[in-house]
Amino acid sequence: MGLRSWAAIAAGLMLAAATGSAQAGDTVKVAQGTIHGATDGSVTSFKGVPFAAPPVGDLRWKPPTSPAAWSGVREATRFGPACMQMTRARAGAPPMEQSEDCLSLNVWTPATAKPGAKLPVMVWIHGGAFILGTGGTPFYDGTHFAERGAVMVTVNYRLGRLGFFAHPAISAEGGPLGSYGLMDNIAALKWVKANIAQFGGAPGNVTIFGESAGGILVNFLMAAPDARGLFQKAISQSGFGRSNGVPIRGEGRTGEGMGGAYAIKAGITGSGPEAAKALRALSAQQLSEPVSGLTDPAIPSPIVDGVLLKEGPELAFAGGRQAKVPYIAGGTSYEASLFPQAAQAPDIFLARAGALKDQLLAAYGGDKAAAANDLMTESMVTEPDRYLARLHAKAGQKAWLYHFSYLPAAQRGKVHGLAHGGEIAYVFGNLPTAPVVMGPVTIPAATAEDRQVSDAAITSWVNFARTGDPGENWPAFSAGETVLEFGVDGVHPRPNFRKESLDLVEQMAASGGQ
Repeated sequence: MGLRSWAAIAAGLMLAAATGSAQAGDTVKVAQGTIHGATDGSVTSFKGVPFAAPPVGDLRWKPPTSPAAWSGVREATRFGPACMQMTRARAGAPPMEQSEDCLSLNVWTPATAKPGAKLPVMVWIHGGAFILGTGGTPFYDGTHFAERGAVMVTVNYRLGRLGFFAHPAISAEGGPLGSYGLMDNIAALKWVKANIAQFGGAPGNVTIFGESAGGILVNFLMAAPDARGLFQKAISQSGFGRSNGVPIRGEGRTGEGMGGAYAIKAGITGSGPEAAKALRALSAQQLSEPVSGLTDPAIPSPIVDGVLLKEGPELAFAGGRQAKVPYIAGGTSYEASLFPQAAQAPDIFLARAGALKDQLLAAYGGDKAAAANDLMTESMVTEPDRYLARLHAKAGQKAWLYHFSYLPAAQRGKVHGLAHGGEIAYVFGNLPTAPVVMGPVTIPAATAEDRQVSDAAITSWVNFARTGDPGENWPAFSAGETVLEFGVDGVHPRPNFRKESLDLVEQMAASGGQ
């Protein structure tokens, strides 16, 4: 399933719809004022808490600023609106509240937690190709992390052309440019550092984690000097480790080039203050006009501006300039689910391997369609993760790798592997308790086996957040290059994981064939 399918399923599950009953202990004082959440069982949640001022009007395409204070008690029992989605709603999907005024976060904490309890803090950065998603997605409900003694935070950040955009007229204003969605996450981490102790969290023990676009942003936060000291551990799930974003200007695909082309299409020319004013006069809906697909060259991505970002993650890791914190990376066995065209035309895709084609085909078992899927998966995620782990270990830092290949029994033999994003429900523990019908797809109710895998995953993630080590069953990445596989036969360390094919994919990357 692709990102849009997962978003639709998450909306249908409504696992986090209930806010619980408000209690007197659900009141917390933060820097901007007092908020009132809700307790459900052993967990208290606070939703829709602003961490930055609305990025509207003259604040569009500007770094986030502090939110205004409020008087009285602010209700925090409802998720804030999603940031503007740069995609069309799927038929049958529930409507989603969207707004340019969207910079809020959500907190789940043990109901018994007291201010200053110094519990580990986990900050989730959602995925969605930088064009869709929200921290309020039901799959991201943080209840099960809080039940295990962690303070869980999910974040909204600007998306699409509102979050990742450059234009010469905007650049002329100076300051950090382009990656406003990344700036939002840094602002959220600053809010966490300033306020999370009031929820029982330890401001000096923060783990950032995210998947897909969120995993990419985790890697960019590892490379961003302004994020130093705001987190102490990082987990990148399906983070496309060789993704370096785009330069703000120069040759080829650039931030200003894409932004300038869009402006001309909108009837805006020039690069002076009037052009900037005209761009800010466009409605948020106009700026969120959908792109045609995930391979569209206009799909937003982080922009290396030379101020906020001096380089992308691959270059930062290669130069030993990444954040020196414990780091986990990994992905699923069917990341290629994002791009089914690879298996539909395998000869075209396998031709990218050039002289290595026959060796790769043999390493993958000989079936062309399966080989195309595996090559896509390994070239996008598995090999880049290994590459970053090697570089992190070379810099004297601890790294761990995982591979999620587990499939529910009902899906085995019917799909190539676990789809992109398929691990999220296991990591969060938000598995369906009854079958969920989403159009032609039925998601089966979780079995005891499913829950065992989920328990292993969430235990490892919380252990890592608490201590900086996911557990004794998961060896750190070293000379043996061990990967922990969450598989149908259980959870096991795999030394020299897929070394034959990954070494070939690495050769492809070195020759520019990736």
